[in-house]
Amino acid sequence: MKIKRIVEKDLPISSPGANAVVDFAGLTTSVLAIESDLVRNGRPIVGYGFGSIGRWSVGGLLRERFLPRLTAAPAETLLDEQGLIDPFACWHIAMANEKPGGHGERAVALGTLDMALWDLRAKAEGLPLWQLLAERYRHGEADESVAVYAAGGYYRGDDTVKSLADEIRGYMDLGYTAAKIKIGAAPLATDIKRVEAAIDVLGSADALAVDANGRFDLDTALAYGRALSQYDLRWYEEPGDPLDFRLQAVLAETLSLPLATGENLFSSADARNLLRYAGMRPDRDVLQFDCGLSYGLPDYLKTLDLLTTHGWSARAVHPHGGHQMSLNLAAGLGLGGNESYPGVFQPLGGFADGIRVESGRVRLPDAPGVGLELKSELWRFLREML
Repeated sequence: MKIKRIVEKDLPISSPGANAVVDFAGLTTSVLAIESDLVRNGRPIVGYGFGSIGRWSVGGLLRERFLPRLTAAPAETLLDEQGLIDPFACWHIAMANEKPGGHGERAVALGTLDMALWDLRAKAEGLPLWQLLAERYRHGEADESVAVYAAGGYYRGDDTVKSLADEIRGYMDLGYTAAKIKIGAAPLATDIKRVEAAIDVLGSADALAVDANGRFDLDTALAYGRALSQYDLRWYEEPGDPLDFRLQAVLAETLSLPLATGENLFSSADARNLLRYAGMRPDRDVLQFDCGLSYGLPDYLKTLDLLTTHGWSARAVHPHGGHQMSLNLAAGLGLGGNESYPGVFQPLGGFADGIRVESGRVRLPDAPGVGLELKSELWRFLREML
């Protein structure tokens, strides 16, 4: 098996509005297509990947460093004993001469490449990625369905409490039983009204999570936390800077409210520091590491290995991203659930066309690979790449 060519492009993503920190107008991400010399049904097998959701495209890093290393390597060094493309071998070759640390956009570039490699490998074996991962890492045991929640509640120009309630009602009509909304871009009193409106629609406070996207300093984070503690919320997400572990620890010491963070930690080293120093509580808190933003599966597996050392279960991990790669990992590796973007960040948000949400859970398709071809709008773009 050989790599014939790699195509890289930017993909525009429709923006949902703004969170407490970022306006998503004009957002792009990087997309890769890796074409192999293996032919199935008259067509070469192609692996597709993208840089998750919410960060900007990283084409420069891919073109200038990581892809040239991969294409310059002797073909046999990219293969395993079965003669198939080995994502781990490719990852180590792509990371040659990279210093430790600096886990920012570089981690997103590797996550993009790694997703395409795993899509390619799973297709070469004729397996959906979730099944391939379950066979490698869970003795073949995969979850039949995955719990998902609808992430939305962004701030928009026409934002009102009524429009937020209508949005949440729309998610419930789709089969979701839990949702997450943004906080922090409005005054606390206004955000509390939004929280109460969402709870009224969902019917239970523990079906609602809130996300500040790292906006608050410690005093503001505490003020919000105390105000939110009157509700039995699902969780209070990323109140402060994702690397401010002391802020996170003070919140954990002060509030009984479940906390969530991790989507903006891009390496196993940062995950280890979070588990060591942020006071996170395995009995209630939630970890949201995103494989597509954090070097891909080789480093993500190291992060998951750290959980046992620090007294955590993999079920505490609910990956950020709201896309099919994270969903495959959740089912194949036995994670706790998955974010979903049913109405935003298109064409990447949400899952395969025709996949129904039933009582807050989804089943995965049996198509080989990650399944990106099963999203018609995304598949049109991927076809045009080649």
